[in-house]
Amino acid sequence: MSETSGAKTVIDLFERRVAASGSDVSLRFKRDGTWQTQSWRDWRERVDEVAAAAAALGVGAGDRAAILSNTRAEWFYCDIGIMFAGAVVVPIYQTNTPEQCEYIINNSEAKVVLCEDAAQLEKLLSQRANLKSVVKVVYFQGDAELEKPDAKGRTHVHFKDVVPAGGDDWLMAWTDFLALGRATLAKTPALVKERQAAVTPEQPATFVYTSGTTGPPKGVVLTHDNIAFECNAVLSALPMSPDDEQLLWLPLAHIFARILEFASIATGAKTAFAESIPKIVENLGEVRPTFMGAVPRIYEKVYNGVIGSAQAGGGLKLKIFDWAVGVGTEVSKLKQRGGRPGGLLALQYALADKLVFGKLKKRFGGRIRFFVSGGAPLARKIAEFLHACDILVLEGYGLTETTAATHINRFERYKFGTVGKPLDGCEVKIAEDGEILVRGRNIMKGYFKRDEDTAEVLKPDGWFHTGDIGEVDAESFLRITDRKKDLMKTAGGKYVAPQNIENLLKTSCKYISQAMVYGDQKPYLTAILTLDAEALKKWADDHGESGDYKKLSQLPAVRALLQEAVNEVNRTLASFEQVKKFWVPEKDFTQEDGEMTPSLKVKRKAVIQKYQERLESMYGVDKSAM
Repeated sequence: MSETSGAKTVIDLFERRVAASGSDVSLRFKRDGTWQTQSWRDWRERVDEVAAAAAALGVGAGDRAAILSNTRAEWFYCDIGIMFAGAVVVPIYQTNTPEQCEYIINNSEAKVVLCEDAAQLEKLLSQRANLKSVVKVVYFQGDAELEKPDAKGRTHVHFKDVVPAGGDDWLMAWTDFLALGRATLAKTPALVKERQAAVTPEQPATFVYTSGTTGPPKGVVLTHDNIAFECNAVLSALPMSPDDEQLLWLPLAHIFARILEFASIATGAKTAFAESIPKIVENLGEVRPTFMGAVPRIYEKVYNGVIGSAQAGGGLKLKIFDWAVGVGTEVSKLKQRGGRPGGLLALQYALADKLVFGKLKKRFGGRIRFFVSGGAPLARKIAEFLHACDILVLEGYGLTETTAATHINRFERYKFGTVGKPLDGCEVKIAEDGEILVRGRNIMKGYFKRDEDTAEVLKPDGWFHTGDIGEVDAESFLRITDRKKDLMKTAGGKYVAPQNIENLLKTSCKYISQAMVYGDQKPYLTAILTLDAEALKKWADDHGESGDYKKLSQLPAVRALLQEAVNEVNRTLASFEQVKKFWVPEKDFTQEDGEMTPSLKVKRKAVIQKYQERLESMYGVDKSAM
């Protein structure tokens, strides 16, 4: 029984952890090239300062405070500190545009915004006239870090366009914010305790805004009880303990990352913060975590990278690789049935591990027990391949509205191609039209100021309509087949689930970055395929071509590579599911261009709207080419 298992609020959860593990390491982060550590008690000290400072700035019980930052230790301090003040945390993706930030801040009526650095400050200052509810903006990186070398690298110049030389009452440095907290605690020592005591399980803990794949983001109201219940449910399914450590890089504006944060509090597991996405591999080797969460796009890149490296080696290296994967596949099948390799197979597996798998696992630090995948569907082919390489990826399923997971594959029982069994206390049923319905204490309170939208998905009997289509097998494992709104009906009357086809396309060819299938009410399916520039770089070098994305997208030889992948996928599909034509845009999908969500899902509606003419041209004459 965990020391925190009876917690009813996030505050209670954190207090119990500090009491049980006060001097143990809770957080690790890199500063000036060196990994620093903090104890649970250190974290608690920052929490008190944040809570007191927020209260001093006028953030009252139930008020909102927003956090606009990359994943870092200060995010954790502020997340728990704002809740200790009795207020509500509103996370904002660090990649959001100024206009998107303005929308969330205004919609949530945030009083204080805590942001990371000059880049985030510039977004807020550009929208300052519209942010009527904001009384103070606190920036984490201090004045010295808001300076940069001049063009000749001689001295440091201040970002005068961000923080005027004479100061700005609207802005406050992190160090000053914490100092305000300490001064407030010195004057009113009982302030934070009184705020804590007033928080109840039914009160909102956070508003998490949806990624906006189908329209403006909606603020999902999650209570302290939602989070406490979810933590207990997740930890009854996953084997985590104080001996574990995660490397966290996922954006904390996503509920998946937040639950990983709260789960670490519940179990006492350590959290190490990755320096950045480009440094994840380097940080994995340094931190040597025992588990990590990631979105499918990361596993796709790992898969393509491993396959590409083996194929590039060719000859004996490729033969050894193929043999090892063959042995690993046999062992994987055995493990999935609950068995373990013995005899000759065990000897072969040990050799395969020494020659191939061990090197791959070492890149992840050598201690990984399991990965968790969420946020979007993971291709079964990738999960099976990684497991054959002795890397277990446990896929789960859930939404922001369900406080993250409703289902997850267990460490001791998993089925690839499914998202696992329901968490304890979570009811599931499939509606007549195939939609997945869920009910339990992890279901949101509703959408903030969106009663009609709430009523559309959350019914009086407590069943939440997920909008996803799926099926449950005899052992209660759930398989997601598609989004209800994404299902397409061809002109021939056949229903098609595009996500399955898109996953097949992405895993069939390392040169494909993103795939979006189109064809509702059309005689056949078409697709937009974007290029993986990193994977194509070596191909371009080998063929004497420029690595320029735009030029590559127009090369007949590159199109031939993609056509080969499309043909391969088509051979596995029914005729009405096959992609007959495709088009390659001159650049990959990005969040900045409005084509991807911050959690790396394609915004289907936005892509279709942007490239409508090109899509339609694949069903007739391309007027733009005339």
